[in-house]
Amino acid sequence: MISIAYSPCPNDTFLFYHLIRANEDKTHPVTEELWDVENLNEFAKLGKYPVTKLSFAAYFSVLEKYILLETGSALGRGCGPLVVRKKGNKTELKQNSDILVPGQLTTANLLLSLYTNGTQKSHPLRYDKIIPSLLNGDADLGVIIHEERFTYEERGLEKVVDLGEWWEEVTKLPIPLGAIAIRRDIPREDSIYFQNQLRKSLDLAYTEPKEMFDYIRENSQNKEDSVIRSHIDLYVNDFTKNLGEEGHKAIHLLYEKAIQAGFLPPNKMNLPLFLGER
Repeated sequence: MISIAYSPCPNDTFLFYHLIRANEDKTHPVTEELWDVENLNEFAKLGKYPVTKLSFAAYFSVLEKYILLETGSALGRGCGPLVVRKKGNKTELKQNSDILVPGQLTTANLLLSLYTNGTQKSHPLRYDKIIPSLLNGDADLGVIIHEERFTYEERGLEKVVDLGEWWEEVTKLPIPLGAIAIRRDIPREDSIYFQNQLRKSLDLAYTEPKEMFDYIRENSQNKEDSVIRSHIDLYVNDFTKNLGEEGHKAIHLLYEKAIQAGFLPPNKMNLPLFLGER
């Protein structure tokens, strides 16, 4: 039995549904646990799950424990974290700004640190609580991720900075957001087998059986079908199926910039980042 941990976000439940709910391989049984991404990031530091979803920023910090699968990651263009504020609030993102982030180990916080040269004061809060906090006046600025980017305007907020757009302008590369990693102590043949099964699960997901969509909706914070489908369309793409050369380049660059900014220590052991490099 192999334990898999991932988030309840539609892109993850879309990816894993057939592997979990329609798994007919009795020789490699699997079980799942669903957690918020910052919980997953914290669990990864302990090596709790053999296979886990986690933020790229967190993955870089646990290289000694995990290696990245070539299938399952969330990378893309036009899908990065957004710095937002309540409409009518004129607060700008400046040096030493106080700002809500969806977790210290999230890629959103890493991108924010790169954008501000590490001068911001990040205050972690679960991602779905950030918009209510801004609307209540508990904070002036916040970084939103996931399905929140589809609803923030109608809920009374406005964009200050698109961190993904900034990354794309500077690097000309897609933005790495979330990773699927497997523990390094798992035999290579088993890791490759799991990676292939995950790719098969993704292929089957595009048949979109009603039962799968019910599972996705059941776990999603936002229950609107249009938001769920927009979420899947945005975060599940060709990079999810296979990172490829461009995906590798973007991930390596984000890792290098995180080290240069002092967000992460150097990779002194020179560990490979990807299963294909192992």
